[in-house]
Amino acid sequence: MTYCVGISVREGLVMIADTRTNAGIDNIATFRKLHVFEEPGERVLAVCTSGNLSVSQAVLDHIQEGLENSDTGAVDTLMSMPSMFKAAQLIGRAIRQVYATDGRSLEEHNSRFDVAFLFGGQIKGGKMRLFMIYSAGNFIEVTADTPYLQIGEHKYGKPILDRAVNYETEMPDALKVGLISMDSTMRSNLGVGMPIDILTVRRDALKSEISHRIEPGEPYFHDLRERWSAALRAAHIAIPRPPYIIGKTGVLDTP
Repeated sequence: MTYCVGISVREGLVMIADTRTNAGIDNIATFRKLHVFEEPGERVLAVCTSGNLSVSQAVLDHIQEGLENSDTGAVDTLMSMPSMFKAAQLIGRAIRQVYATDGRSLEEHNSRFDVAFLFGGQIKGGKMRLFMIYSAGNFIEVTADTPYLQIGEHKYGKPILDRAVNYETEMPDALKVGLISMDSTMRSNLGVGMPIDILTVRRDALKSEISHRIEPGEPYFHDLRERWSAALRAAHIAIPRPPYIIGKTGVLDTP
């Protein structure tokens, strides 16, 4: 299982991914799921992966080594694409290429062709964008109304993002809320785990600002987890108890 989140706010982009993969309770491993492709001053691109590890690795190989463009005869790579939209299309082409090669074989062996990507960043001359790319190669993009996208085990972290993030959220706060959503996911699903990779990119900077791996026991993340748990306990204690009582007839009543 996986949890990755991308948050696009006015100031820039935040990407967060766990690193746990497993094929059963006794076969757990760590693999990087947040991949950064950067040429400072020219482009900074980030790809988060979820789903079948062999499929996502094959797609990453294709977009780095290149796919032949049938219209121009050129070999297209992620670093040669002229725009974020064209780069997202390239990832979609790579997914379809891997499916054409391996999809039927996977299905014959009862293994789903299951993969999804978050793709965000900025290329010089264009605007910062964030996409979610599906296993069919099609994609959607964030908007100012919904400034985040998730892949993998998204349901535990989504309520936090819904309540605490909007397009005007400052980047340090977007990172903090994203990490809280990661903590909530890890507490509820053992298939999501540390280390955690994070990336922040300022709009128009064309280079990464923070590129960091949070290891188990890191003081800030440990403190964040403890403070969030304490805040939740204090909040529910501060809310009045429900006023409903059971009457003599056994029927729910209000005083």
